[in-house]
Amino acid sequence: MNELDGIKQFTTVVADSGDIESIRHYHPQDATTNPSLLLKAAGLSQYEHLIDDAIAWGKKNGKTQEQQVVAACDKLAVNFGAEILKIVPGRVSTEVDARLSFD
Repeated sequence: MNELDGIKQFTTVVADSGDIESIRHYHPQDATTNPSLLLKAAGLSQYEHLIDDAIAWGKKNGKTQEQQVVAACDKLAVNFGAEILKIVPGRVSTEVDARLSFD
């Protein structure tokens, strides 16, 4: 038994990452991510399809360029969260703009 498996006996392991392959490797129960982690992961070529989908979503759902960028960023967070949910059996928490909590 390695140290991670030992820890899993006493607590819930949560990954704090946007790197889907890293999450897949460690088998956490839950995952959490934030914009800076997503930005880092978005720079990896294996996630290009998630970015392309988010850009298309932004162009379709935003009238101005600023609205398109905001929509694309939101969609990218959703895309990563959806991919992570395919791996973890528990929950995925994604940090979003705090202003959204008042809408």
